[in-house]
Amino acid sequence: MKYSVIIPVYNRPDEVDELLDSLTRQSIKDFEVVVVEDGSTTPCKEVVEKYMGQLNIQYLSKKNGGPGLARNYGVEHSKGEYVLILDSDCVLPEGYLSAIEKELTEHPCDAFGGPDTAHESFTNVQKAISYSMTSFFTTGGIRGGKKKGAMDKFYPRSFNMGMRREVYLKLKGFSKMRFGEDIDFSYRIVEAGYKSRLFPEAWVWHKRRTDFDKFFKQVFNSGIARINLTKRHPGTLKLVHLLPMVFTVGVLLLIAGAVAFRQFDYWNNTATGILLSNGGFIPTYSLCLVPIMLYILLIFIDASIRNKNLVIGFLSVEAAFIQLMGYGFGFLKAWWLRCVRGMDEFTAFEKNFYD
Repeated sequence: MKYSVIIPVYNRPDEVDELLDSLTRQSIKDFEVVVVEDGSTTPCKEVVEKYMGQLNIQYLSKKNGGPGLARNYGVEHSKGEYVLILDSDCVLPEGYLSAIEKELTEHPCDAFGGPDTAHESFTNVQKAISYSMTSFFTTGGIRGGKKKGAMDKFYPRSFNMGMRREVYLKLKGFSKMRFGEDIDFSYRIVEAGYKSRLFPEAWVWHKRRTDFDKFFKQVFNSGIARINLTKRHPGTLKLVHLLPMVFTVGVLLLIAGAVAFRQFDYWNNTATGILLSNGGFIPTYSLCLVPIMLYILLIFIDASIRNKNLVIGFLSVEAAFIQLMGYGFGFLKAWWLRCVRGMDEFTAFEKNFYD
């Protein structure tokens, strides 16, 4: 058996159906599928049974423990030479496995991952979220979706991740982290001296979250995970990881400044600002909001052009602010609890992140 596809799932039977259907369309057939139900209240067993005759597939069920432990459980029951980790909200193009096969044949490596994109069938909200997670104007430019030079380190993400079984077992798979466990694993892969590469043609359609509330929780937890990862892997915190926090603090300061100047003018019955040569006047409180408005305009124009849709452009503005500020708030909370108050990773964040 060449490949074992491991799919952890929690209350997402409809999405699993789409993913399994896309697996039946692969040109390469030398693979098995292991679906691990991670304590779902809405199981996908009936969905999996539909594909018993089309795929070499097995369905496993376990008590909820988070996606990392579910993946480990699936790998324990698999046989493939390579382990492929996919999120249940992904859909594969027909050439996905053949792209992996081609890369491994031409440029063998120990671990790998591929990028993601939005599908035409996605809702406008999903497309907006996809934009915010892949755009150069948010943090998309640092997430590993672009081609990199051969000497660059690449850290695969669990929505589209693969490695030799030997590597997975030697490193004992994913840790018990409830969020950020995929980056932790990728760090350990690189730290152990294994070669990790981006396979740019092995991409997936990734649905991510279906509404902004769930998206906020996801990115908030990502901000928390960044501090936890820094504690586990000293020296991995880079300047780019601070950008969402800086953005969040900056936006809050600008809004606070606008309110303060507006109140100052009101209380003093005056008007501070800039007098233009043509006689116009720009209040100081308005100037505070200019950077925010310019960023909103930038996101709206870029997202509208990329998606050829003005509605997605508007939604992308909201998605971008949720992504950056959600991450920023999570980062600040984790910094306060872990770095200032000295709490450990598990007592600081006992809540189950996986939903």
